[in-house]
Amino acid sequence: MVGIAIIGTGFGQKVHIPAFKAHHKTEVKAILNRDINKAKSIAENNNIPHFSDNLTEIIALPEVEAVSISTPPFLHYQMGKKILEAGKHILLEKPVTLNVQEAQELYQIARAKNLIAAVDFEFRFIPAWQHFHQLLSSGYVGNIRLIKIDWLGASRADTSRAWNWYSQKDQGGGVLGSLGSHAFDYIYWLFGPVSKLNAYFNTAISQRKDPETGEMKPVNTDDNCLISLELANGIPCQLSISAVVHAPRPHWIEVYGDKGTLVLGSEHQKDYIHGFRVFGSHVGESLTEIETPQNLLFPQHYQDGRICAFLRVVDQWVTGIETKREITPSLKEGIYSQLLMDLCHQSNDSRTWVDVPNN
Repeated sequence: MVGIAIIGTGFGQKVHIPAFKAHHKTEVKAILNRDINKAKSIAENNNIPHFSDNLTEIIALPEVEAVSISTPPFLHYQMGKKILEAGKHILLEKPVTLNVQEAQELYQIARAKNLIAAVDFEFRFIPAWQHFHQLLSSGYVGNIRLIKIDWLGASRADTSRAWNWYSQKDQGGGVLGSLGSHAFDYIYWLFGPVSKLNAYFNTAISQRKDPETGEMKPVNTDDNCLISLELANGIPCQLSISAVVHAPRPHWIEVYGDKGTLVLGSEHQKDYIHGFRVFGSHVGESLTEIETPQNLLFPQHYQDGRICAFLRVVDQWVTGIETKREITPSLKEGIYSQLLMDLCHQSNDSRTWVDVPNN
């Protein structure tokens, strides 16, 4: 069994704890929260033997072999570096760091110490997405001529939602980091590398209330992102991301080729894992649903779909730890996603197209 410590108890409590407890080769040994009373309560409620508000204490535990980090992004680099230097494997939530240089440094430390650094790019593990990938790889649409992606959520649509780290650019907030980090990973997985990009950001809700002071504070992070990509093979891709809209089709990918069309989409706003379906047609035919093969389906259903997908990420991570071999997605994929995000900020600031260095 791999002994796990979980750092961060928001997403960590909802997804990481139940997933690690469900996996047959992991055991949650410790939990960290900056509020020691909250850490104690979560540990007691989940039968976790150790709790602390001190990272040094947690990683000093001999039974902790690996650490999963689900804190806000601005904490990832310092925590990740300290954990890796202590000789522990890490699993990072995305965005992995605040910039590509930090991500590269963590990757180099992990490689030098032969540690497995994984990233929760969970869309690679959703059954319908895996089926979609197989169909694309088989040449279902022929030569791809256009890709359109809409990821339109409402998680920040409520103007009364509190001002916090998500509202601050220097803490890794904004929809690009939240959703775009995933999108850049799955674009690479499904279609290959990007050669150039052009990004435009918009802040739809410019002020939010600070829950501690009651004052309205400025928001300097992106609520909407419109991104044009040219892939390395010359294919155009249009990516629209939002965290402030109520869309009937929140996550939709359309791929148009010279032989046909493939569509992957979900109408679920709340659960962004369950509910995806694949549709396809060849030239002259009507678009019809293509059933996902049984062998790709989740072996067990959890009400929170994120647990289903995260369990498969954990499985990859554990395999890497056991075999001492780098897995995919690793921090290497996290670096590429972070690079594209950095370049999007550069493009938005300069209002120009930006070339992407060769991967």
